[in-house]
Amino acid sequence: MADSLRGHLLIAAPSLFDYFRRSVILVIEHTADGAMGVVLNRRSETPVAEAVPALATLPGADDTVYVGGPVAPGSVVALGEFDDPDEAGTRVTGSLGTLDPDRPSPSLLRLRVYAGYAGWSAGQLDEELGEGAWIVEPADEEDPFTDGDIWSEALRRKGGGYSLLATMPGDPSAN
Repeated sequence: MADSLRGHLLIAAPSLFDYFRRSVILVIEHTADGAMGVVLNRRSETPVAEAVPALATLPGADDTVYVGGPVAPGSVVALGEFDDPDEAGTRVTGSLGTLDPDRPSPSLLRLRVYAGYAGWSAGQLDEELGEGAWIVEPADEEDPFTDGDIWSEALRRKGGGYSLLATMPGDPSAN
């Protein structure tokens, strides 16, 4: 296994034409047993307060739920920014972490809610990385809360030849 990619973005390579086409995934966990993360750039139409009433009083409840991935679409992953990151269930990077539903989170500043997640079995993500399916970039604490084209933004931030790749249209055949 490569070093843990927790707190990194997986940016879908342009050659990826499956479910993850132009996806950006924030890796929440990556161990020898496997990996999991959430797709940051798939917004749904469902309001958080409607989908998960238990979160209706938290910052971000007026936002919509995002589709975190194809695995367990009925499950919820709540990712937040905390003034005190020790309140997070799992600290991802900096002040970002998952919301622990069994603990109070008085320092929660904002929240993004995902239905489902992206998951990889032991060694699967490392294999996909070796095949060039993903471009890896350290996550920025703003990434989960970005509403723009995070695929292009993350590639531009990576720099070098990736900056040119960031200008690729969603459908190159329509160019």
